Amino acid sequence: MLHVVTADQAGERTDVLVAALSGASRSAAAQSAKEGGVLVNGVPAKPSLALEPGDVLEFSVSQRAPLTAVPERIALDVLYEDDDLIVINKPAGMVTHPAHGATSGTLVNAVLAHTGALPGDALRPGLVHRLDRDTSGLLIVAKREESLRRLGAAMKNRRIAREYLGIVCGVPQHPRGTIEGPIGRDPRNRLKFAIVGDGKPAITHYELRQGFAKHAELTFRLETGRTHQIRVHLAAAGHPILNDPVYGNRDPRIDLPGQALHAWRLAFRHPATGVPLEFEAPPPPGYERSRAIVSDAD
Repeated sequence: MLHVVTADQAGERTDVLVAALSGASRSAAAQSAKEGGVLVNGVPAKPSLALEPGDVLEFSVSQRAPLTAVPERIALDVLYEDDDLIVINKPAGMVTHPAHGATSGTLVNAVLAHTGALPGDALRPGLVHRLDRDTSGLLIVAKREESLRRLGAAMKNRRIAREYLGIVCGVPQHPRGTIEGPIGRDPRNRLKFAIVGDGKPAITHYELRQGFAKHAELTFRLETGRTHQIRVHLAAAGHPILNDPVYGNRDPRIDLPGQALHAWRLAFRHPATGVPLEFEAPPPPGYERSRAIVSDAD
C-alpha cells in the first residue's frame, strides 16, 4: 500500500501510522518495519521514525493468524472438581490462557483437554480470574455457564477471598498495611503497568509473615484484581517482589522463572449450592528454596 503523509499526520511514528492505515496492531506494524516491509521515500524505515508532510509511505503488513484455544494433554494439579467448577494449582512459568507469543501450553489448553468444552470467551473459557505467567498458585475455572456468571459476579463484588505469599526486597517499616493506587498502563513503557492518575482503583493489604535482615515474606490480600497488582504496588512502595524481572531485578541466586509470588489461599461459596469452600496450596519447591536462600544470606 502507498500513502502520502499529510500535514495532520506529521510527527507520527511510522509504526503508529502504518497500524492505523492497515488496521493491524502496532506490534505487527513494527515487526514489518524491522523486516524491511515499510519504506519511507523508498528507504527502509525504523518503527520509531517520525514522519514529515509529503513523505511517501509504502508498506505491507502480514496479519497474524487468529488465536484459538485447543485441548492439549498437559498434567494438571487439581485440588477440587465437580460438575460446576475446578480448582487448580498452576505452576510458575505456565501462561493462563493463549495470547500472541504463547499460543499453546497454557492452563486453558490443559483444562480443555481435561474437561472438554468450557463456557465463556473462546480464548479465556471458564476463567474466573487469572495469574501472571510466573506466579504460581490457585485458580478457579467454571465448567458451566451459570457457574461462570455467578463466580464472576462474586469476584466483582469481592466475595472471593484470595491470599498470596510473596518474598520482597527489604523489610517494610510497618508490619501490616494497605497500599492504594490506581493501576493502568505505564505511559513510558506500554508493556508494563504503573500507578497512574487515570488508572483503575486497586487495593492491596499486606502483613509481615517473616522478616529477615534484607528481605521479608509477606501475605497479601486483594480487594481488587488488576493486572500485576501486587507487583506494581510493592515496587511502588520500595519493596519489589524478589526476582521480579519487570518491576525489580533478577537475583542470580534464585531458581525461579520470575517473581517469588504464590497464590496460596482461596475462599468462596459454591456457585450452585452456596456451601463455603476453602482451599490452600503450599508454595512450590522453588519458592521454598528462594526463602531459604535469602534467610540464610541475611
